[in-house]
Amino acid sequence: MARNSGRRRMGGEEEAEESDERWLLTYADMITLLMALFMVLFSISSVNVSKFVTLQRSLQDAFSGRILPGGRALKESGGSTTSPTVAATPPTSAPAVSSDGAGKGGQVDAKAAAAAAAKAEEKDFKALKARIDAYVDKHGLQSKVTTIVTKDGLVIRLLTDKLLFSSGSATVAPGGRGLLTKVGGLLRAENQHVIRVRGFTDPVPIHTAAFPSNWELSAGRAASVVRAFAEAGVAPERLEAAGRAALDPLTSNATALGRARNRRVEVLLPRVSTGAAAADAEKASAAPPRFAPDFGPKGLK
Repeated sequence: MARNSGRRRMGGEEEAEESDERWLLTYADMITLLMALFMVLFSISSVNVSKFVTLQRSLQDAFSGRILPGGRALKESGGSTTSPTVAATPPTSAPAVSSDGAGKGGQVDAKAAAAAAAKAEEKDFKALKARIDAYVDKHGLQSKVTTIVTKDGLVIRLLTDKLLFSSGSATVAPGGRGLLTKVGGLLRAENQHVIRVRGFTDPVPIHTAAFPSNWELSAGRAASVVRAFAEAGVAPERLEAAGRAALDPLTSNATALGRARNRRVEVLLPRVSTGAAAADAEKASAAPPRFAPDFGPKGLK
């Protein structure tokens, strides 16, 4: 009996000690939960603005009807009478989103880029024109060479008589080779545009072994100018040559002076960009467009 009572006493003491240490488990669980709570609170306290904006756009696209069928009706009807407010000051760089989910920021940027490119091209045309005009003025060729910026681009007009070619010939005269070499060098430095060369004659018929008609003569003269530009270093892939014979006259062919003015070679650097600068150039230019079929006798004064 004494032994049994002693065993019971010892067992009771062990159970008492074990029951006194159970609070440590509860305390450890509470500390763990508190740590997890603080971590969650800390993680949601710092908002990533870019991710928030991305989430906002995704939700707008989802409810716009483009991603979720019926999303537009859900957006219009809504699930409740009040809608939660989002960021008070949204980023200014985010493009505006229309009701159909299409952003207009890209269109605005494209228009601004096109306008800037047109202005830059207009500036380059005027700079090249000024350099050619300076050479023409220095050598007294104002009556033979004219430059103009039109809606088509930069036009360099070269009268052929007593400068580039002899009558009935497509061989560049010695006096005109220096001019073509200089112009070719300037065009070589400006390497952004195609160079279109067209030859023109008067309507007086020609029939020789080399040139059966004015078509062959005008094309041959354009090809000679192109060859001179290539020899000056202009890339061949930029060059084009064509003959227009007596078409597109600048003025009437009724007089010798008019026919002399119509015998010419025209060099065009066509515009690459279009926009406000091209429209302004068209308005500012007093001369008619190049190669227009209705020049008529108004060109000669």
